[in-house]
Amino acid sequence: MSLALLQEAAANYGAFAAIGAGLAAIGGGIGVGKIGGAAMEAMARQPEMQGKLQGSAIVLIAFIEAVALFAVVVSFLAMSA
Repeated sequence: MSLALLQEAAANYGAFAAIGAGLAAIGGGIGVGKIGGAAMEAMARQPEMQGKLQGSAIVLIAFIEAVALFAVVVSFLAMSA
């Protein structure tokens, strides 16, 4: 393979990594929105369970955000490689 093909492939990996980071951020936002919406609906149905539902929702949101952040970091590492 020629040097030009290798440089073109490296440039494409950077673009794909940027797209992957964007998709990871969008996926995290969708996940947090679904968890928040479901938690609000559950609290509206059973207000006495608010404490347990809120705690569970916060833990789930933290997990979703951690996975999204991990995906963004991996995408940026792929971009720099």
